[in-house]
Amino acid sequence: SGTDEHGLKIQQAAAAAGTSPAELCERVSGLFRQTLTQAGVAYTDFIRTSEPRHQRAVRHFWGALRDGGVLYKGSYEGWYCTPEESFLPESQLAERKDAQGRPCKVSLETGHEVHWSKEENYMFRLSAFRDALQNWLRDNPRAISPDPFYQCVLRWLDEDLPDLSVSRERSRLQWGIPVPSDPTQTIYVWVDALVNYLSVVGYPEGHGAWWPAVHHVVGKDILKFHALYWPALLLAAGLEPPERILVHSHWTVRGQKMSKSLGNVVDPSVCMGQHGVDGFRYFLLRQGVPERDCDYYDEKVVKLVNSELADALGGLLNRSTAPSINPSNTYPCFSEPCFPKVLDSREAKGAGRATAEDYELVAAVASLPAQVDGYFEGFQIYKALECIAQCVRQTNGFFQRHRPWKLDRRDAAEQLWLDTILHVTLECLRVYGTLLQPVVPHTADKLLSRLAVGPGERGLSGLTFLARYDGKPCPFEGRQLGPDTGILFHRLGKS
Repeated sequence: SGTDEHGLKIQQAAAAAGTSPAELCERVSGLFRQTLTQAGVAYTDFIRTSEPRHQRAVRHFWGALRDGGVLYKGSYEGWYCTPEESFLPESQLAERKDAQGRPCKVSLETGHEVHWSKEENYMFRLSAFRDALQNWLRDNPRAISPDPFYQCVLRWLDEDLPDLSVSRERSRLQWGIPVPSDPTQTIYVWVDALVNYLSVVGYPEGHGAWWPAVHHVVGKDILKFHALYWPALLLAAGLEPPERILVHSHWTVRGQKMSKSLGNVVDPSVCMGQHGVDGFRYFLLRQGVPERDCDYYDEKVVKLVNSELADALGGLLNRSTAPSINPSNTYPCFSEPCFPKVLDSREAKGAGRATAEDYELVAAVASLPAQVDGYFEGFQIYKALECIAQCVRQTNGFFQRHRPWKLDRRDAAEQLWLDTILHVTLECLRVYGTLLQPVVPHTADKLLSRLAVGPGERGLSGLTFLARYDGKPCPFEGRQLGPDTGILFHRLGKS
C-alpha cells in the first residue's frame, strides 16, 4: 500500500493550507497508515512516491522509455482537470456555472472544473501499442476483473487512442520528479505514481523475483490509467503487464456519491468506533460488490451485523457451549450409529437419528472451504461471505430442529445423540471461524479459542470437517474447550 504524493493538486492544496507539499504529504500519509492500522489491515510495505528509492526507479523507468524511442517533444493543448490530474476530451466535459455564476466546463464524471492548458511536453506514443494491448487482453481474459471492466477496456481500445502527454512544464509544476536531462519539465504525476508498483519490488535490479506475477487492486475511476496507460508504458519499457488488475466500484451514501460539498463523506475511524473494527470490516466485505456501486448507511450496518455476527453466529456458539447443555465443557464425541454415513441423503430415512436436512447441512459445510477459497481467489469476497452466512443459518436450523436441551441425559442413547448434535455444531463453527479469519480477525480468534483450536490448527490447507463422519479420528473430540470469553459479538445499538 502507500500514497501517491506528487502533482499539481498537492502543490495547490499545500499552498492553500499555508504549508509545504512535503509537510502536507507527511501528515496525510500518516493518516492513511493510522487508519490501516486501526482497521487491522497489515501491509508488507508502505511506499510513498516522495521516497528516494521511488524517485530512483522513476528516473530509470523514464530512461527505458527514452531509450525505446517512444517519447517525443510536442506541443500539447487541451482541457486539464487538476483534481483528476488528467487531460479530458470534449466528449467527457459538460457546461456548468461556477460559484460566481460564470459559465465553465467541468468533468462529466466528477463535476470538477477544467481549465484550458497549452504547453510543450514530452509525449508518449500510446497509439503504437493498440495491437499489443489487444493481444494481451485477448490472451488473458482474466487480466482485468470483474468482466464488465474487462469489456470496458476492450471498447476503449477500439476507440481513438491519442498519444499521451507524460510531462508538465516545471514552471507550472515544481512538486514532482524532474525529467532526467531536461530540468524544464516535470514527469507527469500518473507516470510517476504508477511506477510505485515496480519500486516496491526492487526495480530496476530486484523486481524479477515478483514481476509480472502481481495483482493490482484499483478503483474503477482510475481504470484507464491502470489498464491502458500502465500496460502500454510497461511494454514500452521492456516489461510485461501485471498478471491481474482487480477493479472495485464505489460506495454511495443513501444513493448519493460521497462529496465534501454535500457533507456526506463517511469517516472510517468514526465507523470503527460505532460498529467495531470487525463489524465495519464485515459489512464492507459482505456488501461490497466489485462490479457495481454499493450503498452505505449506519442503519444498514447495524441490521446486517446484528443479524449475522451477533445473533446467528454468536448465538449459535453461545447455545452450543452453554454449561446447561455442555456441563463438561468439552468437544463432545460423535456417534456413528446416530449419524451413519450415507451416499445419498434420500437413503437417510430410518438410519440413525439424522434427517435428510442434516445430511444436506453436512454436504454444504464439507464443500464450503473450497467454495470460499475459490471466491476469495476470484476477488468475490461478498459471495464467500454469503455462502458462510447461509451455512450458519442451516446450522442454527439443525440445532433448533433437534432441541438438544430437551434430551434426557440419564438415557445413554439420548446422551449419545446429544453429544453428536453438539459435535456437528462445533465442527461447523470451527469451519466458519477458520474461514472468517481474514474478514473478522478478532471475532474469529475469539470463536476458535473458545473451541480450543490451537494456533497451528487454523490454516485453510489442513481444514477437514467432521472427520468422524468419514470414519477418521477427530483431533478435537474429547478436548477440553477454551475458557468462556462471554458474548462473541456484542449487538450494535442505533447510532
